[in-house]
This record gives sequence, C-alpha cells and structure tokens, in this order.
Amino acid sequence: MSDLKIKQEDVNRAAWAACDTFRGVVDPAQYKDYILVMLFLKYISDVWKDHYEKYKKLYGDDEERIRRKLRRERFVLDYIEIKDIETGKVTDRFLGDFYSLYERRNAENIGDLINIVLADIEEKNKAKLEGVFRNIDFNSEANLGKTKDRNRRLKLLLEDFNKPELDMRPSKVSEDVIGNTYIYLIERFAADSGKKAGEFFTPLKVTELVAKLVEPKEGDKICDPACGSGGLLIQAAKAVGSNNFALFGQESNGSTWALCRMNMFLHNFDSARIEWGDTLNSPLLVENDKLMKFDCVVANPPFSLDKWGAENASNDRYNRFWRGVPPKSKGDWAFITHMVETAKPLSGRIAVVVPHGVLFRGGAEGRIRQKMIEENLLDAVIGLPGNLFPTTNIPVAILVFDRSREKGGVNENKKDVLFIDASREFVQGKNQNQLADEHVEKILNTFRERKTVDKYSYLANIEEIKENEFNLNIPRYVDTFEEEEEIDIDEVQKEIEKLEKELAEVQAQMKERLKEIIRE
Repeated sequence: MSDLKIKQEDVNRAAWAACDTFRGVVDPAQYKDYILVMLFLKYISDVWKDHYEKYKKLYGDDEERIRRKLRRERFVLDYIEIKDIETGKVTDRFLGDFYSLYERRNAENIGDLINIVLADIEEKNKAKLEGVFRNIDFNSEANLGKTKDRNRRLKLLLEDFNKPELDMRPSKVSEDVIGNTYIYLIERFAADSGKKAGEFFTPLKVTELVAKLVEPKEGDKICDPACGSGGLLIQAAKAVGSNNFALFGQESNGSTWALCRMNMFLHNFDSARIEWGDTLNSPLLVENDKLMKFDCVVANPPFSLDKWGAENASNDRYNRFWRGVPPKSKGDWAFITHMVETAKPLSGRIAVVVPHGVLFRGGAEGRIRQKMIEENLLDAVIGLPGNLFPTTNIPVAILVFDRSREKGGVNENKKDVLFIDASREFVQGKNQNQLADEHVEKILNTFRERKTVDKYSYLANIEEIKENEFNLNIPRYVDTFEEEEEIDIDEVQKEIEKLEKELAEVQAQMKERLKEIIRE
C-alpha cells in the first residue's frame, strides 16, 4: 500500500464485502453484530498499533517506557495468557488484539479466543467499554453453526478484515471515514433486515432533519431517550459546529445499546453517556434523584408501543405523566411526555418522529395533546413522505416543541403553530423512499422563516387549532388540493371522430395490401 489516505468508498466496499461470510446462512439482524464488533476491534487494534510504532521510533527497545505511554491512550490493549486447565501452565501468550487473532485464525477454538480477547479489552477499558461485548458470542452454535462451519466462517471474517482497504490506522485513514463506514454498514443492514431494523436504525436524512430542527448550539446538553444505534445523537453533534457539547442517551435493547456505544467511540465521542434500560419505566439519566434536564431532546421512539408501562405511570416517581396517562396499547405520548419533561424549562427544544395517529387520536391522547397546546409548547407539525423507514410504509410526522414558549420564556408571546406538508416531495426508491438534500433544506428554510407557503405550509394561530378541537391532522391546515383541468367535451368528441376516421383509412390500406400479397 502507498502512503496515500484510504478512500471512504474503498473502506465501505471492503467492510460490506466481509458480510459475504454470513450472508444467506445467518439473519442480517444477527450477523450485523459480528461485523460491527469486528470492525470496532480492528479499529482499536490499528489505533494501538499506530501509536506503538510512533513510540517505538522515539524510544527504541525501551518496551517499559513504550507500555507506559500506551496505557495513557484512548484504549488499552494488553497481553493475554492461555493456561492449561489441568496443569495451570501457560500454553499461549499474545497481545489481545485483532492481529493476534488473525495469526490464530486456523485454531480449533478460534471462537473462544475472540471472546477472550473481547472480554480482556472490556476489563482493561472498564470505564469506557464495560458491557459493550457481553451480548455477542463468537462461539455461538445457534448463530454461527457447528464447530467446523463456525471456524470456517470466523477464519474468513478475520481474513476479510485483514485486507489493505481496512487498514484503519490514523496515519492511513481519518476517524471520520471509520465513523461513516460504521453508519454505512448500519444503513445497509437496515435495508437487509426490513422490519427488524426499526430497533436500531433511523434513515440518515431523517436524523439530519430532526437534529437540525432543534438547532443545537455550543455548550448544549443533547439527549435521545430512545437512541438506537446513536445516529440522531451523532447528527445533532455535527450540527453544533464545534466540540463543545455533551451527548446523552438511553436504549432498552442490549445489543443495540452496544452498537450505540461503539458508534460513539468511532466518532470520537468517548464521553457520551449512553445508558442501557427502559426509558419509560426506568429512566437512568438522573442526578440527585431527579431527571436530568437537556437543551435539546430528539428521538425516533418505537411507534405505538404496546404494554409500555401504563399500569405504573400514575405512580411515576418523577411525576412525568401529570397531564394524563396515555393508553396502555400506544406509548407515543408517553415518550413525548418524557421528552418534554426532560427538556430544560423555559429554553429546552424537542423534536420527535411520530405516526400520524398522534396528531388526531382522541381519548387520553387527545387530552394530553390539548394540554400541551394550551401550555403553548407546540411549535411545529411537519408531515413527511410514506415509506421512508424500513419498519413501516406509512407516512410519519415530526412534532417540534419549544419550552421557551411557555410562560416566562423568551418566546412566550409566540402563539402560533407552523404546519408543513412535505409528504409529496421525495426520491422514489425501489424498496424505500428517501429525502434528498433539497427536500431537507426546503423543510428547514420553511421552518426558520415560519411563513405560509401555498400548498406546502400554513401558520395557524391557537384559535384555529381550538376550532379544530385540537386536532393536528395536517390536511386541516395545509390545503394541497389540486384543481383538475377543465375538460372540453365537444373538443374531445371531435378528436375521437378524427382518430376513428384515420383508423378506418389505415385499415382500408391494410386490407388492400393484404389482397396484393395474396395475388403475388
């Protein structure tokens, strides 16, 4: 390899090709974990190797001094000893990294060795990586097959990640490229996984839009209480424009939580606090026995979650559901309520992706919706196209709340709600539609300018919403009806008669030609 930096597309292509080892024999929702963990292992091994070589040039054969320097790096790798169970004698000693595993790729216990290395990395980097690999088993017969097949697949996987295109040393490739590859793989896995992808993936352009709608600023504390693999948090961080921010998240699925933790590290957001647990029933982002408060709260929570914990909501220790308890079969307003309650009073900004039912369903949901509107918290309702998500083909909406509009906030005199109908503007895909850059920019510009645009947006005052009984269904406010062109029946009849005459002439000519052919 030359000293030229490795290109993004080359890294993406090589990483995706590594999936061929599993494709067709292991479900994408499962093999994504093996690929992404191996990518992460290769990354920290390459970073460690790059730094080792740098210190080697400085300190020569002074290994102790080199080791002291390496212990101060982002991740610590150390030597592992394998002992005989009966005699206790050391049978193998190696550095717990990708390259030692590659050298042992033909070992009969290669699955065990990978597990041992991952466990050792967790132990040596407990503050950063504790629990990240606990849900992944490279020696699993259920997921990877019986010993012979499993060993063959793991050998191929190690060989795939040893390719020059996946040299992830900082001297060869920027951390941005590695982070982008991680997101690229998650996106491809989502396309392969279909509905199973919902727990870990939100389309990239949707995350970009949601993140920018809350306008993250320097010094902001940003939270996603249903963070999945962390895409929304990363987009919000990028929107800040500097490194002066703090990221927080919570995720209920252990495997997805681990993906998020790795995603944070690959984007150099080591200090992000990502908790593992059920946000609605056991919120873990707390301080002094109170919910933490954030400048920006963003989320794409699971749509209409059943059995979300309504039976415990009335006794919630944090009193989040004082406006009312959402129905037990639909947790949408439970997530919205949690997000509003964890946004900073008088300044916090919230953007949440929801199914359209949230806009108009009655009962307890209608009462909660009415109270939030009466509190002047709702800032905008944005309708998106259908079939944007691998989980559902239904159109979705984004609700934007702004706590600076409540009494005492700088925007308390803002008494209107902006409705945007962006449902008809998208790039049609084979299996899934997409938002293009121009669609995202149009939504953002309309949101910022806050004005009525014919057949696209409408700025409604609170009185109009009251007249509609607090129903937020977008067609009630944005008229997208296109008048059909008037048809002149007489002209149409004349055109039909003309075509019939031409058809009769052509048929007569064909008849004469057939007679000539028969005579010949």
